[in-house]
Amino acid sequence: MFVGVGASRVRELFTEAKKNAPCIIFIDEIDAIGGKRSGGNASGSNDEREQTLNALLVEMDGFSSDATVILVAATNRPDMLDPALLRPGRFDRQVTISLPDAKGRLKILEVHSKKIVLTPGMNLTEIAKSIPGFSGADIANLVNEAALTAARHGKQAVTLLDFEEAKDKIVMGLARKSVVISEKVRRVTAYHEAGHAIVATLLPETDPVHKITIIPRGRALGLTQQLPLDDRYTYSQEYLLNRIKILMGGRVAEEQIFGRLTTGASNDILGATEIATRLICEWGMNPTIGPVAHMQDQGGFLGGGSSAKPYSEQTAQAIDREIKKIIEDCYEAAKHLLAEHNKFLHKLAEALLINETIDADEMDIVYHCYLNQREIEETLKSKREGTEHT
Repeated sequence: MFVGVGASRVRELFTEAKKNAPCIIFIDEIDAIGGKRSGGNASGSNDEREQTLNALLVEMDGFSSDATVILVAATNRPDMLDPALLRPGRFDRQVTISLPDAKGRLKILEVHSKKIVLTPGMNLTEIAKSIPGFSGADIANLVNEAALTAARHGKQAVTLLDFEEAKDKIVMGLARKSVVISEKVRRVTAYHEAGHAIVATLLPETDPVHKITIIPRGRALGLTQQLPLDDRYTYSQEYLLNRIKILMGGRVAEEQIFGRLTTGASNDILGATEIATRLICEWGMNPTIGPVAHMQDQGGFLGGGSSAKPYSEQTAQAIDREIKKIIEDCYEAAKHLLAEHNKFLHKLAEALLINETIDADEMDIVYHCYLNQREIEETLKSKREGTEHT
């Protein structure tokens, strides 16, 4: 293991490595010492770091053709590295380690699950599919939280419910059941979350609703969780626009039922604005602006900054208009959908007020009850109209 140390220590480590060849030198978080040099920093605040980097570059150039010392480094900020480190002859092989897919998550889950006692017949494949986007560290944390949850409940083995509770804690935050909330706020929250869930259920090209809760978690009073059926690597324009409609669904429900707006939709508005902005400025999916990148302080590879492309004030105004138009159109679409299925909104909100948390299966029960009632009402209506006509 190699950590950020002084120039003299770098030389000592390379000398020791050559003596013990063949060997491997591993540098973790190389951006700590291998960041871009300031190019003559008058303050001298980075002198020590730059001396360390210069010593590293000199040692890497000192390898002969028959050297059997391999240098490996890791970082999550490759954009921060000095160009001299990446030229041929130094770190000339770059391997990107992406987040594991479903098969990878299953293998990692199997490794960490060996340390705990599982109930017989535990389906780890189902758990692996339900945690897209989890890294190896996240999965290790999930297993640990599931074991702690089982221990708190006095169980002898970890069950699927323990994994569910642990996943909710990691993804949605710790449940704050001690928070005292008035019935009025609970009703607003229930309709808000029901609005999200209904729009997500009725629109095509969306991720299925996994769980809805009005129990405060983290900083939120309620949450609607969606989980993709498969790992997603690209997103269609329809999916992105429907995502904005889902985010707008909570605010639309509040407006339709209570006739007023609250601050509960602040995060939804931020998320919708970010998607609309990237849809136009980064992904080129707007016919008016066209397939041109107009990035403004967008995160680069693995969180790094990317250079912004300058554009005119006229283009900036056009972008602002299109962002506003996309969000307003999605808002109107969500409003029309919830107005058409108003009774579904009431049924789901009432179910939330009674149960506080509803999973996907329970959501399906409420939805089918609504469909059956709607079918009965439409049948009776057509019968009455036929009788009156006769």
